[in-house]
Amino acid sequence: MDNLNITYETVWENTKEMLRHSVPDQAYSTWFEPINPIALTDSELILEVPNQFFFEWIESHYTALIERTLWKNLQSEIKVKYTVSPESGQVGLDIAGAPLTPKPKPPQEPPQLNSRYTFSAFIEGANNQFARAAATSVAETPGQPNFNPLVIYGGVGLGKTHLLHAIGNHIAHLRPELKIICATSEKFTLDFISSIQKNNTVEFSRKYRSVDVLLIDDVQFFQNKEQTQEQFFHTFNELYQSGKQIVLTADRYPGEMSGLQDRLLSRFQSGLAVDIQPPDFEVRVAILMAKAEENGLDLPYDIVEFMATHIKNNVRELESTIIRILAHSSLTNREIDMAMVKQAVKDRLGKQFISELTIEDIIGRVSEATNLTEEVLISASRKKPLVEARQVAIYLCREIIGTPLVELGLHFGGRDHTTILHACRTIEKRKKKEPRIKQLVTKLQQELTFPLT
Repeated sequence: MDNLNITYETVWENTKEMLRHSVPDQAYSTWFEPINPIALTDSELILEVPNQFFFEWIESHYTALIERTLWKNLQSEIKVKYTVSPESGQVGLDIAGAPLTPKPKPPQEPPQLNSRYTFSAFIEGANNQFARAAATSVAETPGQPNFNPLVIYGGVGLGKTHLLHAIGNHIAHLRPELKIICATSEKFTLDFISSIQKNNTVEFSRKYRSVDVLLIDDVQFFQNKEQTQEQFFHTFNELYQSGKQIVLTADRYPGEMSGLQDRLLSRFQSGLAVDIQPPDFEVRVAILMAKAEENGLDLPYDIVEFMATHIKNNVRELESTIIRILAHSSLTNREIDMAMVKQAVKDRLGKQFISELTIEDIIGRVSEATNLTEEVLISASRKKPLVEARQVAIYLCREIIGTPLVELGLHFGGRDHTTILHACRTIEKRKKKEPRIKQLVTKLQQELTFPLT
């Protein structure tokens, strides 16, 4: 280092400030703010982390980024070493900050649990905050009356299964002596059918009713399976009366399910039901960045932002798009760029993207391209630059999503349909005569619909 008098506190503060711009706010506050600098030598920066779990996560996910940032900061190659805070008691802390009791041997993970689905790998946002909090509470203290059963419900690909397995993984880590079964409703049904065929329903009952924690995914698929529902009802009752924890996932609120016995629905509603909504933009960005990092991709923010803007309703779609991009890059030996990403998103969504575009989306994009506010675009102003931009926005709404003239008139300041039709015809004529207008409209159409050819 050039400046031998520089302090480790200053080095870390400057490095943290640079890291703040490299990771999502949530990742920064979770993984960088709790770190304290301890010492600095010519070749090493020693950092103190809160616990063993924290150390393992930082070391495996962020050490390379920290060392690159240190090099940018100091123009010198500095390695990072970690020490666990003595306040942790040297036994580590769990994900929620509670002390872990030292175990004589490492816990054995139940084979039916997916080890990738943990709370630390679950991106939290306003859309799933309550569900995650409830799941964490159940994982910390299984069997609480107010949280039993816990029903996590929501649409496809939003993280219900992830939370279900995270509960199982966390309990298995903290309480390895507890017996856990995690199964889909289909697996439960197939096990039951198999027990009938083999004439050993007693063994089936013993298997599912002797557990401490029962995790069942997609209970809506019990619909119209009367004998399976009967078996599950008795299994549920026995576990519930014994104070054992039951966690279920479903695609909708239990009270809205059809094809299930009323007494079963009544049991499902006797505990706590929490929903997961589609992620908002910030959460989608965080999910994409985490998935990219997991796969060793260093994606520019504008590419991440593009994907997060257009893939809106399904976490699984976000993750699979990253995999598709990685596969395409590897197979074609090409660097990942915006053209490749646009093609990947187009392949995932197809015409669905166009159907999901709204008038507000188009007005917003025209606003950005013309440096005019959205409010001005829909105002009554007749200034020439405003009129041109407004007419372009109207034309694009009509061309891309086929918005009716009357509806367009309502969106653009209450104008009548003849004014809207005039705007469309004006832009159509100007496209043929003015290269500037043709270039602007074509560029916006391509950005809004992807190049479909």
